Amino acid sequence: MVRSTRVWKQYLVSLLTLVLVVSGCQIWPDKGLSVPASQVISHGFGGTPRPRRGSYAASVLGMSFLGPKLGAHGYYYRLSEKDGIVYTCRAGHIDIAHLRIAADWTAYLVAETYRHLMANDPNFSYKLLADRSRHYVQFHCPSDWSSLPEAERRAIAEEIAWSAGPYLAYTLVTWHEILTWFGFKCVGLPTEYSSAFSWEDSFSNLLGTVVAVKALHDPEHSFNQAMTIALDQELAQLGIQPARVAKRAADSVKGTWYTGDVTILVTMRKRNYDIGLQDGLVTPSLIPSVPGCSGDAPPSYPVPHLDALTRHGFSLTLEIEPHEWESDKILHIVYGDKPQKRLRPREHVPIILHSIRQEATRLYPEFDYTAWEDGVPPYGETPNVPAASPHPTN
Repeated sequence: MVRSTRVWKQYLVSLLTLVLVVSGCQIWPDKGLSVPASQVISHGFGGTPRPRRGSYAASVLGMSFLGPKLGAHGYYYRLSEKDGIVYTCRAGHIDIAHLRIAADWTAYLVAETYRHLMANDPNFSYKLLADRSRHYVQFHCPSDWSSLPEAERRAIAEEIAWSAGPYLAYTLVTWHEILTWFGFKCVGLPTEYSSAFSWEDSFSNLLGTVVAVKALHDPEHSFNQAMTIALDQELAQLGIQPARVAKRAADSVKGTWYTGDVTILVTMRKRNYDIGLQDGLVTPSLIPSVPGCSGDAPPSYPVPHLDALTRHGFSLTLEIEPHEWESDKILHIVYGDKPQKRLRPREHVPIILHSIRQEATRLYPEFDYTAWEDGVPPYGETPNVPAASPHPTN
């Protein structure tokens, strides 16, 4: 009886630990959160980023609109953190949960890239907890990489990590948008189709990588503190408005950009498929004539790219192996009737986006989503675009 009781206690402790981990709670100390953010690249994190529930900027039952006070950021679950939709005069609606997800994954993948390069282990994989797709990375290193002096290897590995981390994170969250367009459901019902490429998502995702890079250069504060500071500063620069303005802006496009009154019954007509394929820039969607905003043209932010790898004789192969029920539809678009298990984002994301744009134009003919697709460069290549920076290009 005593042994049976002990076994049950161990089982319950293991089950509780699993639940806490899956929900994103911190159950053991993580050195990556105790050192200054600028040291995260060399220390890394004890676990992958936690999940968060995203939103979309429709004024319906179930959506939360926020103002400037967003609480303290939490890589692991933190009660003080606030997630929802804000409105900024320069960049329109922003999904704070999507931004935080992209930011945390940027930090995690910067550190993972550095760790693997320094260990001469060029392969690793990862996945969003919400998705079933697994992303596989392989770095191709110069022949003399392992024989370089330690200080030189560290400097090069850092530069490559700053380039690859945001790129991998941005690809990760963009892939989630693709999955949800095809009907993927994270947990049971309902489908997340209405939120796929909703007008604030792509820019929110990209902005998360930008804010993370700024936070990771902070030599004084921990990553959570640095993220809180960097996020507040970036949103202030973009002209964040009170929560009531964010909701009124969404109200003003009801019936044109979207229809419906309840989260699961929304029809999202206005999407933003700009992920930087054409010019290496992502431009946010502004709501017309928002009181208190001047109506200036929105800034365009550069997407992450891999120029640093080329400078040092490295290259990167990234493949995605989808395991969702919807994966057959996506694989068919790329390969036709020839069965393949993995996709290569640089080559295949433009093909998939072209198909999505065509379908969206057919469904919502008042928005021509295929108008500018001619001359699209391969995904991840940004000719004539300066290196990604924490500051927007206007």
